[in-house]
Amino acid sequence: MIVYSDDAAADREFLRDVLDFGSVDAGGGWLIFRLPPAEIAVHPAEGEPRHELYLMCDDLDETVRHLTAKGAELAGEVTAAAWGDRISLRLPSGSVLPLYQPRHPVAHEQ
Repeated sequence: MIVYSDDAAADREFLRDVLDFGSVDAGGGWLIFRLPPAEIAVHPAEGEPRHELYLMCDDLDETVRHLTAKGAELAGEVTAAAWGDRISLRLPSGSVLPLYQPRHPVAHEQ
C-alpha cells in the first residue's frame, strides 16, 4: 500500500508517533511501516471502481480516546453502519484516514 501525501514527512511522523506503527528506513528517510493484521473485501462498484483504506480496531471509543490524547484530530463524528462504527482521523497533510470497529466476523482471527 502506498499513501500519497501533500506533506509526507508530517504524515510519516503521525504514523510513527501517534499510531505507533513500527517502521524500517528504506534509505534516505523513506520509512516503510509495519501494519497490523489486514483484511480485504471486494464489493460491487456503484459508479467508477475505487479503493478505500480503513484501519480497524476492537474498541472504537477507547481507540479514539487514546489517539486524541496523543494529538490525533478527528474528521467528523462517529457514524454507525450495519457493518460497523466508523470515524476518520485527519492526517497532518489534511487528508483523512478512516477507522472502524467491525460488527462482522473478522478474517484475521481465523
